[in-house]
Order: sequence, then structure tokens, then C-alpha cells
Amino acid sequence: MDAFEEAWGEKYRAPVRVWRNAWPNVVPFFQFPPEIRKITYTTNAIESLNMTVRKYTRNRRIFPSDNSALKSLYLAIREASKRWRGVHHWKPALQVFQILFGEERVPVNG
Repeated sequence: MDAFEEAWGEKYRAPVRVWRNAWPNVVPFFQFPPEIRKITYTTNAIESLNMTVRKYTRNRRIFPSDNSALKSLYLAIREASKRWRGVHHWKPALQVFQILFGEERVPVNG
């Protein structure tokens, strides 16, 4: 972080300040092995789900009841789940989870 700030700090003060402030929350992430980091750093699945939920709720600013809002969210998640596939690189990550936390917490057939 110091090298990054030295190289880019003058030109990009605001982003460097944001990264510097967030650094204590970022560093623990790098303590995990690469196999685990690889499956956790992507947000594509979350962004895809959010896009589907927005599509279902975009034209409905007000729902008549909480139950109707929940039904709409349920339908959006059900629709999004039709496109879900397995997690890429899950097997190596699962093996590392088992080494780190034990097979009691991470079952072999999980």
C-alpha cells in the first residue's frame, strides 16, 4: 500500500485515501490461501441476482403489502436460480476449507 501511495498518491488522492482507510479490512482477506480468495473475490453472482430482482421490482414502487413484496422477491430469486451453475474452482477451495477448519465443520460430501 505504501508503494502504491508513493506512485499514485499525488495524482489520485481520493482513491488512495479510500484504500488507506479500508486497508485494515482488506489485509485479512489476503491471509486466506489463493484457492479461497479465488472463489470469494468475484461479485458476478451477486450482481446478476440484483439485476434480476431490480427487473422484477422496477415498475412496482409501492407494494400493497409486505407479503406481495416477498412474493415478488421469491419469484425473482426463483427465476435467477434457473441460470445458476456450480461455483468455479470450488473443489480446491473446499479442500483448503477442510484443511483449515476440519472435516467436522466442512463435510467431505458438502
